[in-house]
Amino acid sequence: MAKASLELIRTIRTAALKLEASPSYQWGHMGVCNCGFLAQEVTKLSKEEIHRRAMMRYGDWNEQLNDYCPTSGLPMDETISELIAFGFDSDDLKHLERLSDQQVLLTLPFAERNLHFNTKSHVVKYMKAWSNLLEEELLKNIQIPGFNVNLEKVNS
Repeated sequence: MAKASLELIRTIRTAALKLEASPSYQWGHMGVCNCGFLAQEVTKLSKEEIHRRAMMRYGDWNEQLNDYCPTSGLPMDETISELIAFGFDSDDLKHLERLSDQQVLLTLPFAERNLHFNTKSHVVKYMKAWSNLLEEELLKNIQIPGFNVNLEKVNS
């Protein structure tokens, strides 16, 4: 899973909010699907440009990620490289496309874990749960330095 950072958490949450507010979610369109909304946020490319890049090769995000080669020169591979350089790994993106990361799903109440990968509200729920999980990981790693307090000086 991606290494938790403030920038990653903010980006996932922003993508989730934009998806939630957008009238144009379509799982079969590479620019406005689960990964498409995240890719828009990271790369600042339009949904049309992401889709155009993806159509230069076959397959959905999972297939494109399976065939990903950082040195291919293909525009979609450059898009994937940007996502990876930002802090995501290919498994994160595969899981997002299918809403399948067990760590993320286990953070949801049992009755809410049966998510459908092509249902907009389920994608939003998954992205929010994922960002919350990363936030918890980030907070676990924050250490506040101890303070040496001289009680004799405080009491005098």
